[in-house]
Amino acid sequence: MPRDSQDSSTHVVRAACPHDCPDTCAMLVTVRNEGERKVAIKIAGDPEHPTTRGTLCTKVSRYLERTYHPERLLHPLRRVGKKGEGRFERVSWQAALDDIGARLKAVAAVDAQRIVPYSYAGTMGVVQGESMAARFFNKLGASFLDRTICSQAGVEALAYTIGLKTGPAMEAFADSRLIIFWGANAIASNLHLWSFAQEAKRKGAKLIAIDPYRSLTAEKCHQHIALLPGTDAALALGLMHVLIREDWLDRDYIERYTLGFDALAARAREFDPQRVAAICGIEAATVEALARDYWELRPAAIRLNYGMQRARGGGNAVRAIVSLPALTGHWRDPAGGALLSSSGMFAKDNNALQHPELLAGRKPRTINMSTIGDALLQAQPPIDALIVYNSNPVAVAPDSRKVAQGFAREDLFTVVLEHFQTDTADYADYVLPATTQLEHVDVHGTYGHLFVVANQAAIEPLGEAQPNTEIFRRLAASMGFTEPCFAESDDEIAAQAFAKRGVTASYDWERVKQKGWQRLDVPARYAPFAEGGFTTPSGKCEFYSAQLERLGVDPLPAYVAPYESPSSNSELARRYPLAMISPPARNFLNSSFVNVQSLRDTEGEPALEIHPIDAAARAITDGDHVRVFNDRGELDLAARVTDRARPGVVVGLSIWWKKFARDGKNANELTNQRLTDIGRGPTFYDCLVQVERKQ
Repeated sequence: MPRDSQDSSTHVVRAACPHDCPDTCAMLVTVRNEGERKVAIKIAGDPEHPTTRGTLCTKVSRYLERTYHPERLLHPLRRVGKKGEGRFERVSWQAALDDIGARLKAVAAVDAQRIVPYSYAGTMGVVQGESMAARFFNKLGASFLDRTICSQAGVEALAYTIGLKTGPAMEAFADSRLIIFWGANAIASNLHLWSFAQEAKRKGAKLIAIDPYRSLTAEKCHQHIALLPGTDAALALGLMHVLIREDWLDRDYIERYTLGFDALAARAREFDPQRVAAICGIEAATVEALARDYWELRPAAIRLNYGMQRARGGGNAVRAIVSLPALTGHWRDPAGGALLSSSGMFAKDNNALQHPELLAGRKPRTINMSTIGDALLQAQPPIDALIVYNSNPVAVAPDSRKVAQGFAREDLFTVVLEHFQTDTADYADYVLPATTQLEHVDVHGTYGHLFVVANQAAIEPLGEAQPNTEIFRRLAASMGFTEPCFAESDDEIAAQAFAKRGVTASYDWERVKQKGWQRLDVPARYAPFAEGGFTTPSGKCEFYSAQLERLGVDPLPAYVAPYESPSSNSELARRYPLAMISPPARNFLNSSFVNVQSLRDTEGEPALEIHPIDAAARAITDGDHVRVFNDRGELDLAARVTDRARPGVVVGLSIWWKKFARDGKNANELTNQRLTDIGRGPTFYDCLVQVERKQ
């Protein structure tokens, strides 16, 4: 284990970044002993970890500010004001647990399905995520939560097309000759892959960004293709059209390892470059040139991210894009193919983690987290109790006005596990203080690279904070649950995290703890589909999916127009002519870090980026306050007049806590609860608005 050679009173603890990012960095935390107290004094990336390579992003490099933040919640709190006011009094753990247990028992006596968990990726850890928490809710018989809010459209699209959620190793991008960042702002959300892309660039690779917004990544690529939101599938089908027309195809790969080529070719014939240009708002020549580059610059790798699947046709867009490497044979090379997620490589042992046998044959209903606003207001039987952990739904869920209305119900009993008094915590009946990553044990798979990463507790929990696991152990005890699984330690849970088969067969928690990380059991030159090996029912890349056909869904990749766009809804567009997207601000990670003053100062105030043409048409100048609105709500934002936004599209970087906004609102005031074509995911970027200068 590394040690600080400057001071014998310090030592270094191995840790993992817990946040919703594909990089899952291996970290080194320097701890100083101050009597019986341990204090974390430095945090750094592990220079020996092959993807972290000693570097942390701006956000996580300031993690100590978050852990020792003066507003950390350190004691259980009970509401004393109205919901939403955020007024609480301190209570003991025993008083909180006794009351929570009694309230949950009363609801469960009527129908345990009236109790709903709400969680997502506030921590990506296997232990502090859905282990002890899932056991608790399974024993209770609570409603299931369909955790769709980020990736489900893309994840299910991958399953129907290539099967396993995997792609090129992050390090392999350094050897690509063409890298396409498709809906991916890697500098903000995949920094370490960007560093490998820079290596490839220095070796002569071409970098192309496909994004409605000229992001930091797009600015540094050789080419930026600014298509209209929600039109990604049309562009992918246009590329197929040109590839097939020119016979730029790996016929051998198609014959051996794909299913449904003839049907796909017929579909692609409908998407000539002129039609695609009209749909996407780009030039036909751009489609032709991109297809040529994709064929000639070999190997070519596509890094697609979740932004491009947050429109009505998001699932089909992913299906179309991940079909491209199979047409051209780019899967043959470790530095070719497409990467949306590598999470399928980390086979969690959910039987050991979650103990589904605790359900005892019950089949509770499922609540979609992306429609929690409607669910809280309309579900039958109604939701009577909500336990929120690892999430901030009042800030992050779509159609925020309805979400807040639901949380404001006086008859809704709400418990929130949190580090800070978030927008959601303001509505809680009880807030229970949770530990940060430096204060608990965890283990992480990833969705961007091929390493398991360990997290050891560097310091003792501050105040009376407890790990999520311990909070759910205590809640289980308050409910009278006595099964042995509720007594397992965090180390015991971590040891069972991954199935002892396939590429996780050699997973050993004790060994991972010592080194800090362990590569999966895959070859040094990892090319998952070089010779087929797809985990679909046919064992091939399924351009044509019989599974989708049986569900009544188009079995071929299709262009599904947005719910809200001038071409698909001209009447709505007459009133609200601008498409709004709300990608993450660089200095925040979803709604995390918004309360870190130094990062918020860097980000500035909530703002709307608008193209000069659209601004001039509305007499808006840079710095003006503007009203951004649609039928769902309105926002007061500062205008940033810039050509980073393309004409017809405005950009509201997010996700701000509402309490830090001038008008107490954020971009989700305007987003809707409609779902994607595949995967039941949210459509955050399928949103028309109007903008006017405030007088």
